Amino acid sequence: MSGRLDIAAIFREHGPYVYTLLRSLGVAPADVDDAFQEVFVVIHRRAGEYEDRGSVRGWVHGICVRVALRSRSRRSAAREIASEDLPEAIDPTTPAEHLSDQQAREVLYAILDGLDDDKRAVFVLFELEGLSMQEIAQSLECPIQTAYSRLRAAREAVDAAVRRYRLRKEFK
Repeated sequence: MSGRLDIAAIFREHGPYVYTLLRSLGVAPADVDDAFQEVFVVIHRRAGEYEDRGSVRGWVHGICVRVALRSRSRRSAAREIASEDLPEAIDPTTPAEHLSDQQAREVLYAILDGLDDDKRAVFVLFELEGLSMQEIAQSLECPIQTAYSRLRAAREAVDAAVRRYRLRKEFK
């Protein structure tokens, strides 16, 4: 299959997932369109190098992870004012009992922003995108045991963040 990838078919099949995945991997909303385009430029450039060792989806996700890391690095390097305080993800004065889908995504992204890049990538690819651990290890170019270890650590961090969020919400 090497060198015979249909870029247009990859775009049609994986485009919506790539867009969502980039946001899940921490690409700022203002940068998602540029990162999305960068992913498909990389796919186009590297299509001839594709080796049929795993799924095309896993290969695409690996590219997304690397593009997201570069995007986040560029964004953090471009900041003019450094601050350790994260903005509140949702309005604490809202009277709604349940979060809307948009608010839930904002909370999720805030929690994911608290993970380091390696843990975030494994968590997003496994828990949100449904890739197998074998595909994740291949796309991230790490041993499968390392991927499992990162997933366990990420799950613990996400669980702790959810507990903190629920406690804050109860006391407001």
